[in-house]
Amino acid sequence: MNKDLVSRIKEEAKYLIKTKKTIREVAQVFGISKSTIHKDMQERLKKVSPTLYKEVRVVLNEHLEIRHIKGGETTKQKYLKKQVS
Repeated sequence: MNKDLVSRIKEEAKYLIKTKKTIREVAQVFGISKSTIHKDMQERLKKVSPTLYKEVRVVLNEHLEIRHIKGGETTKQKYLKKQVS
């Protein structure tokens, strides 16, 4: 892996850990597709920095645990807006 790629992956990981943002939000900040960020965090980071990978997994697992709650809230807000209109 080239040095630029390694440094980008580490920067993405540190940002995700620090802010606890979702993959989509990190992708927007870095101007990269969410698929690339996902691949960086799931596959490449494990090879580049196993310790950072473990920290990222903790954050991503938290996101998985609350995913159904966030989805339900979004749907609720959508229908509340339709009722007001």
